[in-house]
Amino acid sequence: MSWWGKLIGGGFGFLMGGPIGAMIGAVFGHQFDKGINVSEQYRHTLGDQQRTQAAFFTALFSTMGHIAKADGAVSRTEISMAEQIMAQMQLSSDQRRAAIELFNQGKLNSFPLDEVLEQFRSECHRRRNLLQMFMEVLIATALSDNSLHPAEHQLLRHIGNKLGFSPKHIDQLIDMVKAQQHYSGQTSTSTPTRIEDAYRILNISSDCSDDELKKAYRRLINQHHPDKLVSKGLPDEMIKLASEKTHEIKSAYDLIRKHRKSPR
Repeated sequence: MSWWGKLIGGGFGFLMGGPIGAMIGAVFGHQFDKGINVSEQYRHTLGDQQRTQAAFFTALFSTMGHIAKADGAVSRTEISMAEQIMAQMQLSSDQRRAAIELFNQGKLNSFPLDEVLEQFRSECHRRRNLLQMFMEVLIATALSDNSLHPAEHQLLRHIGNKLGFSPKHIDQLIDMVKAQQHYSGQTSTSTPTRIEDAYRILNISSDCSDDELKKAYRRLINQHHPDKLVSKGLPDEMIKLASEKTHEIKSAYDLIRKHRKSPR
């Protein structure tokens, strides 16, 4: 049974406790104390990977709601981005309702952001690739209106810090996601701007060597490989998102190689 099936079928037995468990309980109408602890029996019944998947889903949509509210108001484009991600994940009607409820919980002033992030990082066993995928989705949400409000930037850095990323790394991810969004929105295949975006997607300079280019490409493909991410705890529903990212990375790499081989 999937993480979702066990979650809705297990009642109190599968609640993880902490703020993430409290949000899950609120979505399904359970009433219990935030500080409830789960016995080892229940932990093993749900399984570590399924716990990670449930934590990822819960933390992602609630924190997306918090990001959307960071600049004072939730814009239509930010809501559309959340809906787009739900559509890409091909959520069932029940999963979609849960995601919307979690998004709304994240918008509340009482949302315990730091506690959620601390528990999420623990449930992920600090798997960096998984945490980076989480950050990239949040950054895409913040950039959905084609701008980054200072409050959103500050919040992204704060979230990154709680998950173990330096401000410099977060700014690199922001630049990468900006480039991905701009790259995918262009129709021409080899304009200078598109090639510039391709280098930014791979997080390398245009004067890098071919070997450096290949290493950057392989590193990013390894970080975003859908099968590897799912094995580390990415919800199965997010395979399509991860696959689209690997496709963009490959497209950027192929474009750069083609440009380097063409006569100047």
